Amino acid sequence: MELGRALLVPLMVAAVVCLPVVITLLICADELVDRLAGRWARWRSRQRERRIIARLDRAVEADALTRNIDLSRMDRPDRQPLEQLATELRRLRGHQVGGSGRARVWHEATLASYDNRLRLACAALGIGQHLDELTGVDRELERVRVEGLLHRAGLILPGARPEHRQRHR
Repeated sequence: MELGRALLVPLMVAAVVCLPVVITLLICADELVDRLAGRWARWRSRQRERRIIARLDRAVEADALTRNIDLSRMDRPDRQPLEQLATELRRLRGHQVGGSGRARVWHEATLASYDNRLRLACAALGIGQHLDELTGVDRELERVRVEGLLHRAGLILPGARPEHRQRHR
């Protein structure tokens, strides 16, 4: 009997001491379960994305498409960022369209600068263009074609304003 009491006292002390810990665990259990469930869901989502990307790579043979691209050309220090080119193209397009009262020299200089930025954007995105080789109406048509290709590649440029009427020379 003495041995039973000797074991019972430390068990009761341990129960009293551990009781707050057990209550705290019960209260915080939902938060711990939420954290574990969130981590599990994020891990599953990342795994699913990796599988989808791997399937897409196999479906479009991405390695074959990117094998001939020279990435060192993209890291040149003299290369202008595409975002900056897009901003300059939008600004120049605004000057070009909005400059109805300006001199012919201003209009031609703005157009030449716009064409230069179009060339740089085409080079950055790997789009072929023939702005250097053409003149007159052919160059204007090529400019519209290049703007369409840049738009298709994701570089959206503003079109002519509806109230703007084109001058005939």
